[in-house]
Amino acid sequence: MPEADGDAGADARASTSAAIARAAGLLRDADALLIGAGAGIGVDSGLPDFRGDHGFWRAYPPLARLGIRFVEIANPRSFARHPELAWGFYGHRLALYRATVPHEGFAILRELGARLPNGAFVFTSNVDGQFQRAGFDDARLLECHGSIHHLQCSRPCSGDIWPADAVVPHVDPADCLMRAPPPACPRCGALARPNVLMFGDNRWVDVRTEAQYARFAAWRARAGRLVVIEIGAGTDLPSVRRTCEAQHAPLIRINPREPEVPSMRDLGIAGGALDTLRSLRDNLHF
Repeated sequence: MPEADGDAGADARASTSAAIARAAGLLRDADALLIGAGAGIGVDSGLPDFRGDHGFWRAYPPLARLGIRFVEIANPRSFARHPELAWGFYGHRLALYRATVPHEGFAILRELGARLPNGAFVFTSNVDGQFQRAGFDDARLLECHGSIHHLQCSRPCSGDIWPADAVVPHVDPADCLMRAPPPACPRCGALARPNVLMFGDNRWVDVRTEAQYARFAAWRARAGRLVVIEIGAGTDLPSVRRTCEAQHAPLIRINPREPEVPSMRDLGIAGGALDTLRSLRDNLHF
């Protein structure tokens, strides 16, 4: 049995190496790169991916004690019912994302894009701003669920969106409550909330994201021979996977749990973001 297990491991490593070599070949022939990113790309930076209620509760024990699920706290109704708790959750995340240093894989992706004639564009469901922190051009980013680094009115009284730079989130880790006064809308004085698309959200102001969609469409029209690298995007919230599959271009899907791909021309690599991107870099010799 140990020998069989060893053979299986060797076969898996050989298959992964072959897939990475094929991926490198696709990138050598490409004009442009679309980077699709879900929560899994941040795991190597130490960020939680909230996979399932138990994964979410491991990250937020006070909410586990209250039996509050991710879909309940990440919901506009939570700001109406208990604004200190809602802002405790989002304030903690805001502080975490501000303090997190993006892992080396982000720099590798930047370099991959810089090597191509028409560069790279990022399509991400993440609201954490990690691509901006890693030096990606904000004009080449589409955050389909918005950004925690921007605010809007919770009503909303207008389509205004403004930076969250002035928010200093003092959150008590014992109960996940925000102790500082929550931010207010400068126009009407109502509670402000992150400009993030939440569950059951019909009050999200999408002006900023719609402008990003327009820039993406313009870039896509002139991209030429496109290759797509999708990293850490699951099927529970399939926004990234669907967009990446809809490009009619070769897809390199990096995902340790759900690497399956829709066609024979595509590549599924069952691995983590950082290790796989390092291997891809080594195959491209830069």
